Amino acid sequence: MVSRVRTIAFQGIEAVPVDVQVMVAPGKMGMHIVGLGDKAVAESRERVQAALHASGLSMPPKKVTVNLAPADLPKEGSHYDLPIALGLMAALGAVPGDALSGYVVLGELGLDGTVARVAGVLPAAIGANAMGRGLICPHDCGPEAAWAGADIDILAPRSLIALANHFRGTQVMGRPETAMQPALGDLPDLADIKGQESAKRALEVAAAGGHNLLMIGPPGAGKSMLAQRLPSILPPLSPRELLEVSMVSSIAGELADGRLSDRRPFRAPHHSASMAAMVGGGLRARPGEASLSHHGVLFLDELPEFAPQVLDSLRQPLESGECVIARANHRVSYPAQIQLVAAMNPCRCGMAGEAGHSCARGPRCQADYQARISGPLLDRIDLRIEVPAVSAGDLIRREKAEDSATVALRVAAARDAQRERFTALGLPAWTTNARCSAAMIEDIAKPDPAGAALLSEASEKLALSARAYHRILKVARTLADLEGAEHVGRIHLAEAISYRVAGQRLANAA
Repeated sequence: MVSRVRTIAFQGIEAVPVDVQVMVAPGKMGMHIVGLGDKAVAESRERVQAALHASGLSMPPKKVTVNLAPADLPKEGSHYDLPIALGLMAALGAVPGDALSGYVVLGELGLDGTVARVAGVLPAAIGANAMGRGLICPHDCGPEAAWAGADIDILAPRSLIALANHFRGTQVMGRPETAMQPALGDLPDLADIKGQESAKRALEVAAAGGHNLLMIGPPGAGKSMLAQRLPSILPPLSPRELLEVSMVSSIAGELADGRLSDRRPFRAPHHSASMAAMVGGGLRARPGEASLSHHGVLFLDELPEFAPQVLDSLRQPLESGECVIARANHRVSYPAQIQLVAAMNPCRCGMAGEAGHSCARGPRCQADYQARISGPLLDRIDLRIEVPAVSAGDLIRREKAEDSATVALRVAAARDAQRERFTALGLPAWTTNARCSAAMIEDIAKPDPAGAALLSEASEKLALSARAYHRILKVARTLADLEGAEHVGRIHLAEAISYRVAGQRLANAA
């Protein structure tokens, strides 16, 4: 007799159906697991046997064969424990086999028969809902699975015994409820920043249009403080964005207690991060920092200190919005609609260009340091600003600066204008000016005659690439949205070009 239980394998954030086939037949006593499983799958044999023994069931004195079909699909992870155990229990008659036919099952087993949490429950629940099936998952992952839909049948047992009793009718498990992470305190506020009004303006523009931002300035100028306050003026995640972000976090195992958060991700990896840590990879091709920043902010402090290969690996995600990890035996893709914010010193000693400071190496120090960043990566950064040292007058000034709540209202109004515009054009509601196509930006940001003349002159003098030309249009469109203007004018283009000119020395060094 062969019993079957449906589970899943993960390819990126997609759930691929897998059939767990369990056969108990005459032969030498033992359990054999086949189907291209990794080490964690092979070790399921010991966990399943111990969990069954702790639950009052003994292994039959026969040969038990477990096949994970399709056999040519790699199987990774410990979430195959529970479907293997349930398939064996169905073969032994401990649970009705027909009761399992309507569920997708995943979960790790402890030696005492408890069901431990696993990664990837949210995409598994969404995949099960698409198949028209229910889901059996660990109890701790129940709130996470409940986000897949109100009509999906979800069982979240604490142990094998609780699940067996549910199917026998002696114990009934309720459906888990969705849960959100409580606010962990107020976000850092822009009012804490003294001075730096031009930098705050650039930060507002970046938030309104989803533009990439590079800040160049000496140590202590407030670059990191500015970046850390960007989440406080960004709008919360929409329901669709919330699910996409949470699916990536679920695959990475970073959803605490199955609770979701509507705050946009803010990731700030150390400059020693490897390429696999940044864009994803490793033995099991896990998502990297770029994908974990999906629909959020990726902050790279001390930008030139990152390895050049790591920085250049971000060029494709910044352009396409996804990280594609290709290996000899598999290929996965993770979403990476990120907003890059970077900060750097102007030179190795950090004080180049500051009044009263002279570098021992002269201009070469600044040129060599800034040349660590490639030109193609710089070309993908819309806003480049210089952040000077804060003056003593700004530090002793007592009046309070504009707070994040006030700026967030203007950002939200600009985002609403973009959502209405792009929805009318048939694009997703989360599309921003920074993410629209070149052909579309030429249509929605068509400048007036004076602005067109200015843009043409700037393109010739600055030798702008086609990408830089369109990115200036995107920034100008965002500036018009912040003002509530319907058309892009010369003043908007002038400010957008100024953000490009501010980093021209850096581009020349690269």
